[in-house]
Amino acid sequence: MWGIFRRDPAARLQKAYERKLEEAMLASRNGDMRANASLTEEAEALRAEIERLKGG
Repeated sequence: MWGIFRRDPAARLQKAYERKLEEAMLASRNGDMRANASLTEEAEALRAEIERLKGG
C-alpha cells in the first residue's frame, strides 16, 4: 500500500554518481589528479551498485 511513496534507490544512487563525476571533473580542471582519480573510483563503485540493483 505504501509502496508508491518509496523512493527508488537506483535513482538516488544515480544522482550521487553524477555528483561524484562532476566533482571529479572539477578536480581535474583544478589540476588535482589524485582527487580526480579518487572521485572517479568512488563514482565507478556507485555505478556498479546501480547496475547490481537494476539486475544487469
